[in-house]
Amino acid sequence: MPSSISLLLTTTVILLISTAISAASPTRRPFNRIYAFGDSFTDTGNSRSGEGPAGFGHLSSPPYGMTYFRRPTNRYSDGRLTIDFVAQSLNLPFLPPYLSLRSTNGSNGTSTDTYGVNFAVSGSTVIKHAFFVKNNLTLDMTPQSIETELGWFDKYLETLGTNQKVSVFKDSLFWIGEIGVNDYAYILGSTVSSDTIRELSISTFTRFLETLLNKGVKYMLVQGHPATGCLTLAMSLAAEDDRDSLGCVQSANNQSYTHNLALQSKLKQLRIKYPNATIVYADYWNAYRAVIQNPKKYGITEKFKACCGIGEPYNFQVFETCGSAEATVCKDPSQYINWDGVHLTEGMYKIMADMFLGGSFTRPKFSYLLGKKLNHL
Repeated sequence: MPSSISLLLTTTVILLISTAISAASPTRRPFNRIYAFGDSFTDTGNSRSGEGPAGFGHLSSPPYGMTYFRRPTNRYSDGRLTIDFVAQSLNLPFLPPYLSLRSTNGSNGTSTDTYGVNFAVSGSTVIKHAFFVKNNLTLDMTPQSIETELGWFDKYLETLGTNQKVSVFKDSLFWIGEIGVNDYAYILGSTVSSDTIRELSISTFTRFLETLLNKGVKYMLVQGHPATGCLTLAMSLAAEDDRDSLGCVQSANNQSYTHNLALQSKLKQLRIKYPNATIVYADYWNAYRAVIQNPKKYGITEKFKACCGIGEPYNFQVFETCGSAEATVCKDPSQYINWDGVHLTEGMYKIMADMFLGGSFTRPKFSYLLGKKLNHL
């Protein structure tokens, strides 16, 4: 059963969006399109089985997609992701992955880009892939970075007419999903410091955001990093004495927290530099921790163990992950935070979507961004 606070958040979002739609016109949406960027937490199908991060090559195999789609859709979850719930809340269809646009039947059952495109790809980094190759850090099987996604977006723009391009920047929500966690993950055990990664990642990411803003983007939401120390992967690999007050891996959470502070500082500067744009920060770190602190409030019974996987104590082994022949799946994924040890369940993604759209984990609140958009309709 959903908790009272979850119901309240969902109701708030529905009322907010309904008011927005009716204020514009009986048939018009607050945003005509959504353009999404990010990594596997946002990727709706740009990766395929065997193309994801090492150890997670079973993306196209059951039980992925079991909860909502009833089949694998190349999403790293049992069902919908946060971006899917965002699209539904804004009365828009699921975003087609960019790489399926030429397909007659993409992973969402459609190849249309009428309502936006998803450029996020699993395994992607913020820092260019060449940096990791140069430092002999080639754990990832997907060499894409945020630069790759920006290149895809530019190619997509080339297919549009002048009026369409104007509409893209005037009437669209740019959802910048979590990205950059992979940059830190790939340096584990190396001589490259997390400080180096943070500096390179933040500077590269800032340039990416500025490129979009210089193109004319008006409405942008940027997610910070989640509490990575609470992910099953971190829990299974870190020393048992490396824990914080929530029982998560302290070193990993500190890393994410420090990264997010630097990101928020840059976003403040961008708001001053681009006063005509509305830039919202989604506090993934605190939203995730809120669920860890009081899981029952959100209908969660298992904070750390993966729903789908194998092994003790977390039902997780790096090279025998969900989708492999040995893996088993829990009966009710909605009671779990973690799906396959690195990615989240549909239930957790929905909780995050509710917190971002109707809760207090965005700065400024998403309702402020929505209000700015409606005033310009």
